[in-house]
Amino acid sequence: MPTIRWTDIAEILIIAFLVYNILAWIKDTKAWSLFKGLVVILIFILVAAIFNMTTILWIVKSVFSIAVIAIVVVLQPELREALETLGRKNFFSAWFPSIKPTTDEGIFSDHTVNEIVRASIEMSKVRTGALIVIEQTQSLAEYERTGIDIDAVVSSQLLINIFEHNTPLHDGAVIIHGDRITSATCYLPLSDNRKLSKELGTRHRAGVGISELTDSLTVIVSEETGHVSCAYHGELARDLNADGLKEKLQSIQNKKTEDTKKRKTRKGRSKDVA
Repeated sequence: MPTIRWTDIAEILIIAFLVYNILAWIKDTKAWSLFKGLVVILIFILVAAIFNMTTILWIVKSVFSIAVIAIVVVLQPELREALETLGRKNFFSAWFPSIKPTTDEGIFSDHTVNEIVRASIEMSKVRTGALIVIEQTQSLAEYERTGIDIDAVVSSQLLINIFEHNTPLHDGAVIIHGDRITSATCYLPLSDNRKLSKELGTRHRAGVGISELTDSLTVIVSEETGHVSCAYHGELARDLNADGLKEKLQSIQNKKTEDTKKRKTRKGRSKDVA
């Protein structure tokens, strides 16, 4: 009777985990229909093998290598999205400190939080559209280059003036790094998420799109309704009031602070052991 090693159990668990996550990812993409089509083809090939249909099996063997390349080409957008999602996972963040500067208050100060909230609420009252992207651990330099450099301290007055109607900088997004506004009029990628409401326009899809590709948080003020929304990790929280928006901003601010404390504690323990 064959013996079962602990590595065999580990392999089964790893494979089950990978298969489950791959299927869960495919189900929410355009690849789901293609996957069901492949299953039908595999069933057809299995039937051909059972009944020893040599001609069909020869054709399958001949086109197999080409089919693999064709699948990669067809699924290129989905595969890219999957790799980007994998890249956003902070597997090593607990052990390797971020190179981005932080303060005792986090990646940005309480003053910046209050200024963003104040500007967003003021713009919502007069229905001034706004798109504010707050950078975290992943660099937004690629998107900053599409806009105009600003490099100014975050203030509600400046944000309101940037998004004021008919001003040169009101189109596009503002990117905030730490306590400074780095760029304005930046172009952002649009989300392809079919679950987003049809009533949402380009501004909201851009806000969700950048949050899907990076770990940034985006504040969106609707020009049509004046409602304030927040996009984070591809999820859109709508109709936020001042307290709700402040809570969203403080959640990523405090998250960074907690991570920093954990790293300092772990580093201190390592020194004690040494």
